[in-house]
Amino acid sequence: MDRLLFVCLAGGLGSGVRYLVSEWSLRTFGQGFPIGTLLVNVVGCFGIALVMGLSLETTHVSPALRVTLTTGFMGGLTTYSAFNYETLKLLESKSYGSAVASFAATTLLCALAGILGVLAARRFAA
Repeated sequence: MDRLLFVCLAGGLGSGVRYLVSEWSLRTFGQGFPIGTLLVNVVGCFGIALVMGLSLETTHVSPALRVTLTTGFMGGLTTYSAFNYETLKLLESKSYGSAVASFAATTLLCALAGILGVLAARRFAA
């Protein structure tokens, strides 16, 4: 039951961070491109890869902390459903260039962030 509570609390924190990043990016960059969603997804991909790598390669991250950070915080932070919706809305509005750019940037940068997270975990574990 403690793990569930920690996952729920961490998920709330992750969602709060996502909200703050979205508000900041709208004020800073406007509504033309969903940069806030891209940012949280890239950071989340790096974070999940880092935490999983460290938890599987070392004893620095306990199983309870791993699930709290990955399922909880990163689960609340990342926004695949928002990414999907925003991409579809860009297509609907015939903003094809932005839709393709958002899809490509999210897919490529999140994959790269995941690779970097795994490499960072290996380096920290050594």
